[in-house]
Amino acid sequence: MDNRPIGLFDSGVGGLTVVKQVMKVLPHEETIYFGDTARVPYGAKTKETVTKFSEQIIRFLLTKDVKAIIIACNTASSNSYDELIRVFPDIPIFEVITAGVESCISATKNKRVGIIGTYATVRSAAYERGIKQRVPDMRVFTKACPLFVPLAEEGWTDNDIARLTAETYLDELLKNNVDTIVLGCTHYPLLKRCISGVVGESVTLVDPAKATAMKMKKFLEQNDMLNGGEEEKHTFYVSDHTPSFDFLCERLLKKKYTAEKTDIEKY
Repeated sequence: MDNRPIGLFDSGVGGLTVVKQVMKVLPHEETIYFGDTARVPYGAKTKETVTKFSEQIIRFLLTKDVKAIIIACNTASSNSYDELIRVFPDIPIFEVITAGVESCISATKNKRVGIIGTYATVRSAAYERGIKQRVPDMRVFTKACPLFVPLAEEGWTDNDIARLTAETYLDELLKNNVDTIVLGCTHYPLLKRCISGVVGESVTLVDPAKATAMKMKKFLEQNDMLNGGEEEKHTFYVSDHTPSFDFLCERLLKKKYTAEKTDIEKY
């Protein structure tokens, strides 16, 4: 038994989609979430910058005595995970790429899959590499969709602008006859309804969040680290207060939470 909280972080609001799944899969666990709203988006930044930001956030989360950390950000997962587990060997750290890869392989029937993400995630080829290592003959098509992040941060998740953006980005993947698309950014599930409307029912959308939460559950069970209490407690921190964070947090988690601003540059 281990009643310490699980830490999660993302560049902004996107990681809340992972928090939502952790709440469902592990309803008795305490969570602490950090959204780097002052420095979002991460997708256009260099690997070195993303890693620096991620290290600062993990140092902050460690001051909250977390028992494990989920990198609830595809850009940080794909660009910084190896370095983060090297710098912080004493804390279990989970990334979202592996869960997405496994879910994608399970979902596809024609072995033609699409990966959408930020420029940094697509450039890293982390999803493509993970899929090809397991299924060498899989056809993988990638597309960077950078405008999805600011649309999600703004709360414009299913309006005309979002739909036109999705149509423009996803046309290339649809022409390649993919039957599965991985939402390779934790912001993208916020636009799932819009994206689904564009790609149609014949294309399966894979959200790695649930599979990541299940991996955390399995780890905690195997290591006797589940929270023994019954009371839910969820705490949120941000690097800058933004109206969209409060709005989307309440919309996603069905409860109003107040995020505390933290000077992340101190860490």
